[in-house]
Amino acid sequence: MLAGELYDALDPELVSLRRDCRARCAQLNATFGAPDGDRRAVLDALFGAPNDAWVEPPFYCDYGFNIGLGTGVFFNFNCVVLDVMPVTIGDCTLIGPAVQIYTATHPLDAATRSTRLEYAKPVVIGRDVWIGGAAVICPGVTIGDRVVVGAGAVVTKDVANDCVVAGNPARVIRRAT
Repeated sequence: MLAGELYDALDPELVSLRRDCRARCAQLNATFGAPDGDRRAVLDALFGAPNDAWVEPPFYCDYGFNIGLGTGVFFNFNCVVLDVMPVTIGDCTLIGPAVQIYTATHPLDAATRSTRLEYAKPVVIGRDVWIGGAAVICPGVTIGDRVVVGAGAVVTKDVANDCVVAGNPARVIRRAT
């Protein structure tokens, strides 16, 4: 799976890992209104390392430990991260409500897809990025530093540093001067 090869998502070990992650997400989602220290311990357990991310519940992910966070990362309400492969998010990145970040994908060939095998591609999001509400980041995408992703954008291709992208599929609408 982590090598980017076809894998069986119903493998018992993977199912168990996702079940554990769902329990940690449920714990996080139950911390709404709880003291910050309680939420911090749950976030550290979910992501597998101490971090200073602020995550507004509800939040959902597949494994948690495949999400690498820089300092000052913020997730607004109702975000989903399918972290089959690594998702790397740089410092001071702001992620709007209902943003979805996907690494999981499926074969385009119907015969292979019917085997129920799938694969994944990593996602990298740079520093000082702002992702607007309900944007979708597709598998294998790298988003550069200081990028703004417009609300509702579907990012299917890499984005260079210092751009504003919007639309479906997302396209550059402005570059920094």
